[in-house]
Amino acid sequence: MSVFSRYMLRLARKRWRIRAFRKRRELRPVTDRTNLIRGDQLLVFTTFRNERVRLPHFLRYYRDMGINHFLMVDNDSDDGGREYLAEQPDVSLWTTPASYKRSRFGVDWLNWLQMKYGHGRWCLVVDPDEFFVYPFCDTRPLRALTDWLDASSIKSFSAMLLDMYPKGPFDALPYNEGQDPFEIAPWFDSGNYTITRNHKYGNLWIQGGPRMRMFFADAPERAPALNKIPLVKWHRDYAYVSSTHMLLPRGLNQTYDEWGGEKASGVLLHAKFLDTFARKAEEEMERKQHYANSHEYRAYRLATAVEPDLWCKWSEKYINWRQLEILGLMSKGNWA
Repeated sequence: MSVFSRYMLRLARKRWRIRAFRKRRELRPVTDRTNLIRGDQLLVFTTFRNERVRLPHFLRYYRDMGINHFLMVDNDSDDGGREYLAEQPDVSLWTTPASYKRSRFGVDWLNWLQMKYGHGRWCLVVDPDEFFVYPFCDTRPLRALTDWLDASSIKSFSAMLLDMYPKGPFDALPYNEGQDPFEIAPWFDSGNYTITRNHKYGNLWIQGGPRMRMFFADAPERAPALNKIPLVKWHRDYAYVSSTHMLLPRGLNQTYDEWGGEKASGVLLHAKFLDTFARKAEEEMERKQHYANSHEYRAYRLATAVEPDLWCKWSEKYINWRQLEILGLMSKGNWA
């Protein structure tokens, strides 16, 4: 990369940080318990809207993993989720009626909160329908992973977004509050993925899976990106550029081995396709607050009109992280 290109990326990072600083004025605290954050505690950062039914399991899952505090931004929910979270002792909550789209889909809000509260700590950025899976997660808490990353001088950890789905129509079984969503949606595509390299930012770009084959078969290049870097030892000078797909400085995106080996990586199990899906797609179409004028949700709405079934004869049923490693969807690298 040329000196000029590196200079332009430094300017871009400065611009995103300034933008996040300005966007802080859109956030109103509901319950601020950040005074409870101590030392190098593990933090989760999340934006959400109308996800009340998902929140109990989401919190339990990450508490069991070892997360110490949740910093969450409510984008004007009206389903009781804000009130529920305000009562949780390990949650700090902000709310805003401001445009999700004009905040770069929540990135500006979370960049600000990470700048202020995440400096020097391991921060995990996930949506309420994303569940982090990492090597040995069935026997080792998240702290074991972050301690190993610290000892290895690794500051960022990637995870591929893996779309999970039921067998049959999305609304065949109701999702109940507090339920593990993968009791209903345990299936995933074991292959059917493409990987390219983003030369500007240095990250890998992954597409494919059930959303590409079902909703974007005629325009696969428009399928959602599945590459994420959700876990970062944050520094106040860092900034996410686009969701958790990539961030600056550029070196944080190089979470893969360029010399033929494998670096440790994880998976985000994506519980999007439940009976709540059609209602969510309709709401987001009306709001038009998502990327590219919500073209992704337009594709979803068209498909849900015929009760789609994402299951196919190549679908795999999820068992554990070792299965995902065997399939090449994640790796323990040299973490033994």
